[in-house]
Amino acid sequence: MIRTVPGHTPLVLDSPHSGTQYPDDFAHACDPQVLRRAEDTHVERLYEFAPALGAAWVEALFPRSYLDANRDVTEVDVDMLDGPWAGPVATDERVLSKVRLGKGLVWRMTDDGQPIYARQLGVAEVQSRIDRCWAPYHAAVAQAIAAAHARHGYSIHINCHSMPAVASSHATEFPGLVHDDFVVGDRDGTTAHPALTRLIGEHLRALGYSVSYNHPYKGVELVRRHADPARQRHSVQLEINRRLYMDEQTLALNDGFGALQVSLRSLVALLLATDPRTL
Repeated sequence: MIRTVPGHTPLVLDSPHSGTQYPDDFAHACDPQVLRRAEDTHVERLYEFAPALGAAWVEALFPRSYLDANRDVTEVDVDMLDGPWAGPVATDERVLSKVRLGKGLVWRMTDDGQPIYARQLGVAEVQSRIDRCWAPYHAAVAQAIAAAHARHGYSIHINCHSMPAVASSHATEFPGLVHDDFVVGDRDGTTAHPALTRLIGEHLRALGYSVSYNHPYKGVELVRRHADPARQRHSVQLEINRRLYMDEQTLALNDGFGALQVSLRSLVALLLATDPRTL
């Protein structure tokens, strides 16, 4: 349920939320079209040029509403389960706020607050999703970053996402927020050299896009877990506003797709030519 393409450069890209292969055991009670709006739709197509340039690519084929690979395994909504959860459960209030929104490791709600299930989930069912989806996805990202770092002495990891034009009621802690074209997240300077983060944002602004840093998306588990800037392992989460390239209701691509892809290609070329050790 994961697609990987090895690379030969220091650059690794991953897309944890663009999967469209809905498992038979999902057994959700939600309108499939509504559920599909949870996807980072077409992100894999936006970056389809990257492997040919030598970047490693990791892509989840399972949907984020089935299991969110960008959450920690402790972010379990225990109220969804039919029995006690044996593993540790998150206690950090910032994490719990997302769980309460229905956006933990396994989603309870869609972005607009519609329940996904009309049943409780089995404890073994959730553990199986972790074993089949979360664990191999993180292992693939870790392997790609380790290989890039071993080859070059540094790695640049871009965690690829898309976001709605306007935040829905259960999407973030900022419902109704009108998003910029891009949000560049490095967890407030902890997952990448700040100069690298600025380089990304300034490049996008020079292309005419509006850019914000770390708001409302700082980066979550994939950049947190796989970054170590002190050892030249840099991870940045990059959110793209969906209105730039698609119709958010029909999920169809719009006329902006081609121009946006050209911009992303220029960003990838810049990163391939950047050694963060010199910043």
